Order: sequence, then C-alpha cells, then structure tokens
Amino acid sequence: MATDTHTGKTGAAGAGAAHTLRRLLLDNGALSALVVLLVAMSLLSADFLTTQNLLNVGVQAAVTAILAFGVTFVIVAAGIDLSVGSVAALSATVCAWSATSAGVPVWLAVVLAVATGIACGFVNGALVAYGKLPPFIATLAMLSVARGLSLVISQGSPIPFPDSVSVLGDTLGGWLPVPVLVMIAMGLLTALILGRTYIGRSMYAIGGNEEAARLSGLRVKKQKLAIYALSGLFAAVAGIVLASRLVSAQPQAAQGYELDAIAAVVIGGASLAGGVGKASGTLIGALILAVLRNGLNLLSVSAFWQQVVIGVVIALAVLLDTVRRKAGSTPASGAPAAPGAPGSGRKGALKAGIAVVCVAAVVVAVSFFNSGSSGTTTKVGMSLSTLNNPFFVQMKAGAQAEAEKAGIDLTVTDAQNDASQQANQLQNFTSSGATSIIVNPVDSDAVGPGVRSANKAGIPVIAADRGVNKADTATLVASDNVAGGKLAAKALAEKLGGKGGIVVLQGTAGTSASRERGAGFAEGIKAYPGIEVVATQPADFDRTKGLDVMTNLLQSHPGITGVFAENDEMALGAAKALGSKAGKSVQVVGFDGTPDGLKAVEAGTLYASVAQQPKELGRIAVQNAVKAADGEKVAGTVKVPVKVVTRENVADFS
Repeated sequence: MATDTHTGKTGAAGAGAAHTLRRLLLDNGALSALVVLLVAMSLLSADFLTTQNLLNVGVQAAVTAILAFGVTFVIVAAGIDLSVGSVAALSATVCAWSATSAGVPVWLAVVLAVATGIACGFVNGALVAYGKLPPFIATLAMLSVARGLSLVISQGSPIPFPDSVSVLGDTLGGWLPVPVLVMIAMGLLTALILGRTYIGRSMYAIGGNEEAARLSGLRVKKQKLAIYALSGLFAAVAGIVLASRLVSAQPQAAQGYELDAIAAVVIGGASLAGGVGKASGTLIGALILAVLRNGLNLLSVSAFWQQVVIGVVIALAVLLDTVRRKAGSTPASGAPAAPGAPGSGRKGALKAGIAVVCVAAVVVAVSFFNSGSSGTTTKVGMSLSTLNNPFFVQMKAGAQAEAEKAGIDLTVTDAQNDASQQANQLQNFTSSGATSIIVNPVDSDAVGPGVRSANKAGIPVIAADRGVNKADTATLVASDNVAGGKLAAKALAEKLGGKGGIVVLQGTAGTSASRERGAGFAEGIKAYPGIEVVATQPADFDRTKGLDVMTNLLQSHPGITGVFAENDEMALGAAKALGSKAGKSVQVVGFDGTPDGLKAVEAGTLYASVAQQPKELGRIAVQNAVKAADGEKVAGTVKVPVKVVTRENVADFS
C-alpha cells in the first residue's frame, strides 16, 4: 500500500511538473517563440548551440535589452519613447568628450553622461505632461535634438572611450561578458521598480486608466516626469555599454535601436495601450531579436532576406501571444473554464497549433533562404559596412564570383552602417569557426575589438577598402581614399580653370571613408587659391539626400561652378538638383565609379568620378582571404588601381 501511494505521488508530481512546464510555455507566447527559435537554430546550425556562441547572443542582446527595459516603463504607462537610441549616443559622446577633450575625471564624465540621459528623459516627460504634446511627437523631437547634439559635440568623428570605462565592454576571467552582467543587473532593477515600488504601481495605474489614476490621487504629471527620466537613465547606461564595446563613442551609434527596443517590449507581452508589461518579457523579446540575427548570420542567409525573416518572425511571435490572450480569456459568465472542459481542450489545441506554425515558419523560412554550405573546409565570412550603396553591392558581387570560382563557402553580411552590428557579425564569424574573415569597416577604430577577438582565435582578417586600427590584419586591400580625394580636387579645379565657388557634399558623419575622402579633397584644393569652398554639408552617401541638400544650397549659393560629392550617389542627386546646369555651368565630380556614375559621366552630367573598381576589390579580398586561411604569405597592403574617369576615357574603363 505504501509503495502504491509513493508511486502515485511520484506520478502526480511528474504530471504536475509537466503540466506546469506546458502552462509556462503556452501561457507565455514570447517564451514559446524563444524556445522554438532555439530549437530550430540548433537543428539547422551545428555552430549555434555552443557556449561561446550563446555568450555572443547575450552580448548582442545586451544594449537592446537595456534600452528596452527603460522603454518598458514608458509603454506600461501608455506612452512611447522614440528617442532612446539618440539619447544613448549623446550620453556616450558626452562621457568620451568630457574625459578626453574637457579633461574631467573619468568618474565625473560617467556621472555627466548619466545626467545627460536623465535630463533628456526629463525634457521628454515635461513636454508630454505639461506641454500636452503627444509622446510620439515629443520623443521624435528629442530623437533629432539628441542626435544633432551628439554630432555637434563630436564634430562628426568618433571619440576614443576612456580605458577605465571600456572594461564594461570586456569580459571577466576571459570568458564572461560584462555587458551580459550589466543587462542582468538592469533587468533586476526594472523588475524591482515595476513590482515593488510606488512609481512602478503608478505606471500600471496610469497605463490602465490615466483619468482614474488622477482621480485616485496620483500626481500623474509628476509621475510621467519620473517615468521618462527613468527611460533616459537606462538609455545612458546602454550608450555607455555600447561605446565600451566599440572602445569609442560613435555619434551615429544606436540608429534605429529605438525600434528594436519597442519591438522587444511588445514581443515580450507588453501592450502599446498601456497597463501591461514586465521585465522578464522584455528580456525574452530582446533575446528573440538577438537569436534571430545571430542564427541567420550563422546560416549564411542573404543579408537582404534577413530583414524579411526577422519581420515575419516578430509578427508571428506577437500573433501567438495575441491569440493566446484571446483563447485564454474567461467566458461571459465570468467563470473560468475547467481544465478538462471542451473549450479548454480546443484552446490548448489552438495554442499548440500556433506554436507548431511558428516552428514551421522559422524552419521553412530559414531553410529556404539559407544559401547553404558548399561542403568545403574553407569558410570565409565577409562583413560589409552597408549594402544600401551600389559600390558595396558591386564589391559583394566581385567577392561572390571569386568565391564560386574558388569553390569556397562565403557568407556576406550587411552591417547597415552600424559599428555595433558589425561587431556582432565579427563575433558570429569567430564563434562559427570561419577560416578567415573579410571586413569592410564602418569605422576603423570601432571594428578593432572584434578583429582582436578573431586574432585571439587564430583567424586571419582581411581589411577591405578601409583599414583597421589597433588590431592585426593579414592585409589591407584598398584604394587610397585620401589620394582619391586629392585626385578629385585636381580634376575639378583644372576643369574650372583654377577659380570659382564650389560645394562639398559629405558622406555619413563619423565614417572613415567620409573623413579620408574629405581630408584628401581639402588638402588637394589648397593648391588652387582661386577656388573657394562656399558650403560643406553632409548628405549621408544617399542620392535622395544629395538631391535635397543640393536643392537647398542652391537657394543660398546660386552662383556656384562646381560640386564635389564623396560618392557617386550624392553626385547623381546633386546633378538632378542642378538640372540643365549639370555638366555645363556647374561641374560635378563623384567618387566610386559605380555603373550609374559612369553612365552619367558618359552622358556628360557628371564631369568625372574617382573610380575604385569595387568588383576587383571584392575579388582580390577573397583571393587574399583564401591564401591567408591556407597559411600562405600575403602582402601587407594590396592596392587596387584608382583613376579619374572622364568622358574621354570612360569607354576604356572596366
């Protein structure tokens, strides 16, 4: 009898544990989605479920999670904060500038950075609570203001981060990432504030019904000041952690991170209508985003399709949670359905069915878009600064053509001009056992830590188009941007006869390509005192922005005779703005030698383009990556020929 009773209890305990686990997964859509992703990625990639790679996922989730914890406070209170990415960049810039240029003690620089974040949040709260601005508008304005101030303070260039603070981006004992510890600490603080404090309870009350909260005696306006200030505080911490990882404060850092932060909060189960949200859900949401990006990199999924897959999976995760909430709602009578009732069985089947759909969607999408391994032992990872630019698209095409010819497995990723995302991609390549890595840096300083990690793992790194600072590379395959800038200055000045007024369109502030091309042009134009640079404005290497900026500059400088754009895309935008003047009364010189740029040169719309032959650059980079992987000696620098292409020689250019 005793034995029977013991067995029954054991069975009941086992059944209870299984039931608890089932309820935990089915009643938490975000957790179910995370488990699904972990299982799917583990099955699809042998490199995913390793200690090093899981730590990589934690590091890559850290900044988004810290930002999202702050945004959780705002969303629970039925608000929104679009400024956290810019506030993070501004706080990091203030810290770096204070400790270097201003010469204040490092501890005080950190305090100033945190105070900057709190001040930005306080202003957001004041605009919302007392200015009666919609949260979307108030924080959108702060997004622009904070980013602008970051660029003003840094003058568009990265600022080295203090070594004593950079330990926040390092590891403990050589393996435990400090950013993960900071993320956990901030998550616990968020849970404590939401669940154990007066301000936390106030957030739920305001989000549930602001008018009822006010009538209950809550000082809603003052509470909103505190809520947005908390969001600013968390943004400042995220900015410091991000800059520590990159060992520099990037004025353009964390662009678009506010959207990731909001997505993480919503995926984690919070409602944009307010009144619902928790720290654990937000953490799970941030991990889902990190697992997706990490896994898709490991699976060699096309950089273009990654955004599609990520968007689809995010939608499925939120859909699962939404349907779960509807299926789990109480009947009209108010009595909850019994576990064995017919309705509960259908609800359970519905939840399980949606979970299976999510699994199938992830597996099918990833398998379909996975380029697959060629089965070779040579695996080369290539991280490009952006694929939103014809120059780098051509570089990718040249690299892929050479990889196919050599029979190697080449994975190309898009850093989207985000130094932090590029650091993540280099980590992924290192942990997945790449035999060599090609990197086209977003910023030469910020890419250093990621390259050093590859150095420690014994993986040779090839720098393409731009060099890497404070780390070892097997070779640099590039044309000289500074020399190219000088050639552009000479070509434009000689075409103008050594006199006239010109405009310079700069690339994305903070990027090494923009700095180097601009510096070369400025140096070269000094030889022509009759040439005056009447205006210098950034257009972010973008054709549309080049069109808009040039249109605006023509209003104040209608008499210009020349334009130098730091890439062909901006040059083409400027030519469009100039209309019939382009190639006649106003000479335009671009940079890169892209197909569209060369067509414009042939048509006479552009006078010249400094051509770098991006396909050749990509091809040579892969060749050297294979040699380095095989242990062959490669030259420290490989120069790809650069020349000025005009209408006279464009037909000969290849």
